[in-house]
Amino acid sequence: MGAKIIKIIENLLIIVNYNLGNCGKMVIFAVTITLYDKKNTMHPLDKFLYCPACGSRRFVVNNVKSKHCEDCGFTYYANPSSATAAFIVRPDGCLLVARRAQEPAKGTLDLVGGFVDMDEDMEQGMLREIREETGLCLATPQYLFTIPNLYEYSGMTIHTLDAFFLCQVEQDAEPHAADDAAELLWIPREELDPSQFGLWSIRQAVERFQRDLLLKTVK
Repeated sequence: MGAKIIKIIENLLIIVNYNLGNCGKMVIFAVTITLYDKKNTMHPLDKFLYCPACGSRRFVVNNVKSKHCEDCGFTYYANPSSATAAFIVRPDGCLLVARRAQEPAKGTLDLVGGFVDMDEDMEQGMLREIREETGLCLATPQYLFTIPNLYEYSGMTIHTLDAFFLCQVEQDAEPHAADDAAELLWIPREELDPSQFGLWSIRQAVERFQRDLLLKTVK
């Protein structure tokens, strides 16, 4: 029953992406994430017990994304981390997907991508991740859309903002799996199954990618 409810809310999120503003999208996103994992109701800085500035134990919740030290006055905000993911497409319509080599969601399908490093812009981070995971040296990725996400790492729930890009490659492109990718697969777009993708935002993105293609075909 719970899985059905989650699926209904996921579908609502897809509709909201087209018909409501950012406020509506965030409401649906928050409800869906809560249903996915009750552990995510904890404060994002729950594991930070001591003030990083003075070491005080009086490091308390200030609001939904920050903690404040009652002794030295230091306030720390857990803002979302920037991440990227790429729809790498050949002229024949096949999409390059990776199989995750690491947790979370080890063994499931994923898009090539990862976190943006300090002093990088989104495009630079995207192209670096593509080089690291596939060996492909691409240029000028096309921005598509952004989806907020929750990412489990080292026992913590990291809030991320995942930016998705479209990258066109030649038919004879030869990627080689490396870094966080256990293997790379070319999958025809009509055979894509979003349920095979382990991360929530990636599933949403693949569904949206398929739907956008369908709308373009109908037009």
